[in-house]
Formats: sequence, C-alpha cells, structure tokens
Amino acid sequence: MAGIHITDIESAINYWRERQPSPDGFSLAPATRALAEVYALMVFYHETQADEFSMPPQALQAWLAWYDTTPDTPCIAICSTSQGDEECKGCGRTFAEVQYWTEMRPAEKRQTWRRITIEGTSWRFNKYAERAAEGPPDLLSNK
Repeated sequence: MAGIHITDIESAINYWRERQPSPDGFSLAPATRALAEVYALMVFYHETQADEFSMPPQALQAWLAWYDTTPDTPCIAICSTSQGDEECKGCGRTFAEVQYWTEMRPAEKRQTWRRITIEGTSWRFNKYAERAAEGPPDLLSNK
C-alpha cells in the first residue's frame, strides 16, 4: 500500500486554503473540508499515512490537484544508476524507482520524494544545492 503522508495532506489543505479562502473565516471550501476530515481522522487515530485507496473520492481528487502542482521527478540529470549504482547519487532514487518512475502512482512517487528528502544525501540536496546558493559565477573576474 502506498500511503499519503500527513504532511502531504497538510500541504494540500494549505494549497486549497490559499486558493479558495473561507468567505466568512469559519466555513471551508469543499476541497479543504474533504482533506480536513481525512486529516482530523489521521490525528484522532494517531496515523501518519492515509491509504490512497480508501480515501473519500473528493479528498483524493483535492490531494491529486495539489500533487499536480509539485515537481514530478527528483531527477537532476546526473544519473549514476546508468553507471551501475543501485542508488542514484544525483537524485537518491533506487534503480527500480528510476526504472519504473513513469508507472508509479502519485502516492508512490510522494513516498519516494519523502524518503530521499529525509535522507538528504543525494547531490540534489547537497553539492548542487550549495552551488545554487552561491549564485552565478562572475565571469569577468576570472574567479
């Protein structure tokens, strides 16, 4: 089972709250309400993941709409699995995750994103993130 993590539910709620704010400060838009009900049950039952197959249809559709706003792949175009590594040094996905990415369901992709983000060891999260923070090189100063 691919579960949808509670932090993804929170992100989707916040997405919908921003997109369709409460007109009176009390009532919720239908998408926000559907996700909030799932979130409330998760908190009540101390669950960290919701089963994508048993989510109410309106909540799942709201989550999928949020999901469509997220980056699809963690790939940074430096794939070491093509060189025989079991885990890509560039993005952190396993060989199987890279190979079957296009066939994976959104919840499975988000589980992968969560794992590689928590691990934070791939180049996506260190070497290239550091370079991006430095900004573009000054080509005129010969540095």
